[in-house]
Amino acid sequence: MLVIAAIRSLLTYVAVSLYVLIVTPPGLLVSALSGAKAHLYVLGHIGVRLGLILAGIRVRIAGAEHVPHGRAAVYCSNHQSNVDPPVLFDVVHPRLHILYKAEFDALPILPHAFHYGGFIPVDRRNKEAALRSIDKGAESLRAGNSFLIFPEGTRSKTGELLPFKKGGFIMAIKGGAPVVPIAVQGGRDSMRKGSWIIRPVTVSIRIGEPIEAAAYTLDNRDQLIAATRRRIEAMLAQGPV
Repeated sequence: MLVIAAIRSLLTYVAVSLYVLIVTPPGLLVSALSGAKAHLYVLGHIGVRLGLILAGIRVRIAGAEHVPHGRAAVYCSNHQSNVDPPVLFDVVHPRLHILYKAEFDALPILPHAFHYGGFIPVDRRNKEAALRSIDKGAESLRAGNSFLIFPEGTRSKTGELLPFKKGGFIMAIKGGAPVVPIAVQGGRDSMRKGSWIIRPVTVSIRIGEPIEAAAYTLDNRDQLIAATRRRIEAMLAQGPV
């Protein structure tokens, strides 16, 4: 089974890489000439779905009724594996922006698509740069764009929640957007930290009721963080969908 999973994973990486190399340059050219970005999200969703299908990743979702349609929100999820970001990007919101580690800007081609799509890199090694990114995200929220954040900052090796970083919550408060807690499970069984092999699994996503960040101030942001963490912990305790 491990050999089959390795072969399937290799085919997934090759197919998705070829897709990115073929469709991203013309997509970026259209964005550069027109200023449009909607087509980049369409291309992004096609690429993600291609990868998920080839890797055998299925998704079950509960609580979709909690998605606040018609307004920007900060979707806040736990983080167990590299499978989480593409799955959430594809199923939670049609045009989900992402706060991502600035280290990913070293990758070829994709960071350019991230830039045109409105994704925002965060350099946690530089506090001033990170604060500028948070302010930029708040401005984007006020303009009506929703964001996905992983407040743990990295993948949990055990599945237990790591301490939450404050940046995304500061962004939500400044942007006046609700925080939507998300509990994702199953990805860790697909792709363990340090492994490149993607095993076919069913990923479970629970979406909780939004928490109005406007009810908090920067001075009591820790209360918003604690409330969000409690809701994610409660959804994780319910088990997979």
